[in-house]
Amino acid sequence: MADTPVQISASILAADFARLGEQVRQAEAAGVDRFHFDVMDGHFVPNLSLGPMVLESLRPITRLPIEVHLMVCEPLRFLEAFARAGADYLMVHAEIDTPWSAIHTAIRQLGKNVGLVLNPETPAESIIERLPDVDIVVVMTVHPGFSGQAFLPQMLPKLRTLRERIDRLGLACDLEADGGIHEATAPLAVQAGGNVLAVASAIFRAADGISAAVRRLRQAIPKQPGDSPIHRRPASA
Repeated sequence: MADTPVQISASILAADFARLGEQVRQAEAAGVDRFHFDVMDGHFVPNLSLGPMVLESLRPITRLPIEVHLMVCEPLRFLEAFARAGADYLMVHAEIDTPWSAIHTAIRQLGKNVGLVLNPETPAESIIERLPDVDIVVVMTVHPGFSGQAFLPQMLPKLRTLRERIDRLGLACDLEADGGIHEATAPLAVQAGGNVLAVASAIFRAADGISAAVRRLRQAIPKQPGDSPIHRRPASA
């Protein structure tokens, strides 16, 4: 396999919403690889956040992939709206009650990449059988729902387990760490096997600006995830 560099996914939950378009352009110019768009319904997590109208307004601003992280109890209600608004990835939590087969089928029918997200309490072993179905697995390295939390180092073994299983099965599946990622914690997540890093406050709230923040992250992270770089599978696979 050819080498695949670690990707930075800029999480706009930490952006200045009065300057959202401007900051998205700045982040893209600084060299981020994709954007992370958090959706909260006030039930799965306590907060409310972004809807499809915001995503639709951002879509013309950037050509980069956009991940939609659905922290919602009933994802089937929202998949089509976010797909139409411009999502490239639709990422759903493993902890919800909706049957996985229904979620997977719906996302594939919309022509989008399938993502599966694990809360800190959810063991890696609980989703191993789903790995062949997904394009990206997201390990929450904080408790979901709030930006600016501290990285949970006890999630590193989960990343290692998932990386080992993904590689053993020969899957083209990204592994993302989401939460508390900055220049000190990014190397830990990458060394544990993550090849995508969702970064919020460390980019959008950096005192010296977005460009400097992205540059620091690039300098801090290893060039490859663990010892086993991977490819991303297209949505049509």
